Amino acid sequence: MEMKFTRIFLCAIAIGISLQVTAQRYKQAPPQKTRVLLLLDASGSMLGKLDNSQLKISVARDILSDLIDSLKVDKSVELALRVYGHQYDRKRQVCTDSKLEVPFRPANHDQIIQKLRGLQPKGTTPIAYSLEQTATDFPASSDYRNVVIIITDGIESCDGDPCEVSLALRSKNIYLKPFVIGLGVDVQYSENFTCLGRYFNATDVPAFRNTLNDILVQTLEETTVSVELLDHQNNKTVSDLNISFSDAETGTDVYDFVHYRDQTGRPDSVTIDAIRTYDLTVFSVPPAKLKNVNITGGQHNVIPVKVPQTSLSFSMKGYSEYGRKIPVIIREAGSREILNNQDFRQSYQYLTGTYDLEIFTFPKTVLSNVKLEAAQPKKIVLSQPGVVNFELGAKGFASLYEVKNGLSTWVYNFPYETTQWTTAMQPGEYKLVYRADYAKGSKFTEILRFTVASGSTQTINVNR
Repeated sequence: MEMKFTRIFLCAIAIGISLQVTAQRYKQAPPQKTRVLLLLDASGSMLGKLDNSQLKISVARDILSDLIDSLKVDKSVELALRVYGHQYDRKRQVCTDSKLEVPFRPANHDQIIQKLRGLQPKGTTPIAYSLEQTATDFPASSDYRNVVIIITDGIESCDGDPCEVSLALRSKNIYLKPFVIGLGVDVQYSENFTCLGRYFNATDVPAFRNTLNDILVQTLEETTVSVELLDHQNNKTVSDLNISFSDAETGTDVYDFVHYRDQTGRPDSVTIDAIRTYDLTVFSVPPAKLKNVNITGGQHNVIPVKVPQTSLSFSMKGYSEYGRKIPVIIREAGSREILNNQDFRQSYQYLTGTYDLEIFTFPKTVLSNVKLEAAQPKKIVLSQPGVVNFELGAKGFASLYEVKNGLSTWVYNFPYETTQWTTAMQPGEYKLVYRADYAKGSKFTEILRFTVASGSTQTINVNR
């Protein structure tokens, strides 16, 4: 049994070694197809009049019917209708009064129009509950964008939190940021909807019709964006940086593009979804960010971002004496977070600002509040190291300290087994504190003070 298990285990290892892991590619453009769920308020208040003229429910029926009829020729759009507040009388306060009256499927336009014509407003306004139910209204498919258009004349009346529900569903990619059309909603209640999605208050019939048309353009028309990266003088010179678009409310990544300019210096354009509000990050070092960027649908958008950069480099005669790479840790001044780990021999671009540097020479060189100014490349020149040979003679306990103004700063503890060691060291004053293992008493501690000069070579011999 044990031998059989061993053969199986070895075969599994062999198979695992031979497997190739393939990175998954995904499309950077919005899906070509869109599902639009019309979430219509048919509560009792929809029997009120819009702009003292027509009943709100009549306005909604007529204009939505015209809209749906116009979309019959667009095969890239599927529609569905969910209605709330239409099944039970308002006096009963039924907070589950919400129903998917017409589900998503092709060529259901006439069915939706017919259902709209038969609606009779009755009940209460369970917006949060209705939004929760939309999670199952959209068929699972990565080929569609899911959009919700809410038409209402009142705020939540069932103690639910529509904003919390909507954000949770958007975080799960159930649908994109909703559009909310208020039919004559009191201005004081507008804040109840702005957290829910893009809010429009239609105070009369033409405004409602125009709002729906604008939403269709925002939702269905192709939208392009160019990000214009600007230097410290607002010149269009910066390029080749990764630009990330993330959803401003959910924080999820949506697009990544490496910026490009053609031979004439113009940035290229990319197609993105106009429905979302974005946080834009340009991955300079540190990143440049824009918050809450709204895109106008159906047209080309230009987004300017100022990215003033300058280069930071280092130089040191005798660099090869270290026999290794010298990393440099870069932090923004006063911050503990590491911004970049730069090789000493590299030149790197940073945003203009003030930085703290740790250069891993021996001992470490620390430079605080290094100012990088636009169009002024910064080159930091370090002194040439000296070479020191340590001869301890016997195993023991040895520590190295840097001495400045009479104060000692620990630099290095020698491994117990070390009896000989050669290293490059930065110029300065030092002391070696050492007691051999065979020396039975603290009084046998040896203290040797020495100076390291640039380009020098010396031997520190404890036995002399």
